[in-house]
Amino acid sequence: MKPFGQEFEFARALGLQMVERGDGRCTMAIDVDKQRHFSPQGAAHGGVAYSLADTAMGGALTSLLDGDQWCATLEIKFNYHVRVGEGRLTCEAEVLHRGKRVANIDARLYQDGRLVSSANGNFAIFAAPMT
Repeated sequence: MKPFGQEFEFARALGLQMVERGDGRCTMAIDVDKQRHFSPQGAAHGGVAYSLADTAMGGALTSLLDGDQWCATLEIKFNYHVRVGEGRLTCEAEVLHRGKRVANIDARLYQDGRLVSSANGNFAIFAAPMT
């Protein structure tokens, strides 16, 4: 399986954590903190859940890619169902279809066992640039 490093500055700044990854699936989590992640309206900023889902979806797809392939988000349809508060937010992502150049991926986000958001996205698959 191709490695997937979530150790990049943006992921560290948010606090994204890898839980499990392989075979077209990826589970990631974040411990939502009021001081760090809340909007002025008293709930987690929508970008927190979106970023978690986007990263987990990329993790799911890269688990299927060859070492000389990369992926990038083309589009994501994101649904916010209920408010996200403090505590652990978990995202489970799964590749639904992988074509030659585009893959479709589903994600579900849970807090305290409750579905709080869902997403579906299309990701481009392409040759890694030569360095």
